[in-house]
Amino acid sequence: MSRVQLALNVADLDGAVRFYSKLFDTEPTKRRPGYANFAIAMPPLKLVLFETADARGQGTAGALNHLGIEVETPEEVQAAASRLSAEGLIPEVHESTTCCYAVQDKAWVNDPDGAPWEVYTVLADAADATELGCSTETCAPLRPVATQVGSDGPSSGSCC
Repeated sequence: MSRVQLALNVADLDGAVRFYSKLFDTEPTKRRPGYANFAIAMPPLKLVLFETADARGQGTAGALNHLGIEVETPEEVQAAASRLSAEGLIPEVHESTTCCYAVQDKAWVNDPDGAPWEVYTVLADAADATELGCSTETCAPLRPVATQVGSDGPSSGSCC
């Protein structure tokens, strides 16, 4: 099953979890310090929340962190990366990367306005991402991802 992912920066994780639990009538699938995610059946959505403080340079609370499309297999990630490349986009591919308390394969591109999109699959759960080189700070945009062949436009990749 594929589903869209929406990752948001929130100022108050507990308050956001209470709100989204009520809105979507479900509890988080995963909850860690500064992080929560929901696997919502209807509508099919992966909602990821990052507790963010302006002092950490993470951006503004309530702002979009990134968007994604969750797929079932690494082969689907590779197929998406190939398709995006054939369309003239330059995906940044990460294999077996640990982020957001999971080991993932992913391909990143940015829309024309710089909004980061990932096509990803979860390979395994990671109980403590900080021990594996990831934290909620590094799950925010990391480095530029080209948006098109020959583009040097505004871009940022993300980890999640």
